[in-house]
Amino acid sequence: MSDVLLKVSTEFLQAFADAWNQHDADALMTFMTDDCAFEASAGPEVCGTRFQGREAVRAAFAEVWATFPDAHWGNARHFVCGDRGVSEWTFTGTRHDGSRVEVHGCDLFTFRDRKIALKNSYRKNRPPT
Repeated sequence: MSDVLLKVSTEFLQAFADAWNQHDADALMTFMTDDCAFEASAGPEVCGTRFQGREAVRAAFAEVWATFPDAHWGNARHFVCGDRGVSEWTFTGTRHDGSRVEVHGCDLFTFRDRKIALKNSYRKNRPPT
């Protein structure tokens, strides 16, 4: 059995999701490798916007809460297979101008050394209400 299977589990991904809902960037970074990357669901590149390295990833994570102070990821469903994993969720959040977003989305993960090396996010493109 692979080392990654001994530590990375659906419980691991749920704890990661819980840290998102607690708006706790320090906790989130304990799940990430030192050379982690985050590919956001939007941006100018084919992968969205790619943030590379702990400082850039942490800042990108914090920007989500700055944009949506009440950000929440609910109805989470996770699975792990070897060094890959998926979390599906429903994101809800309200921008400072009062516009509200509610969309389904998912994260595709690549694990290394029992941590997240890549968090690749996708979400439906639905206009705010």
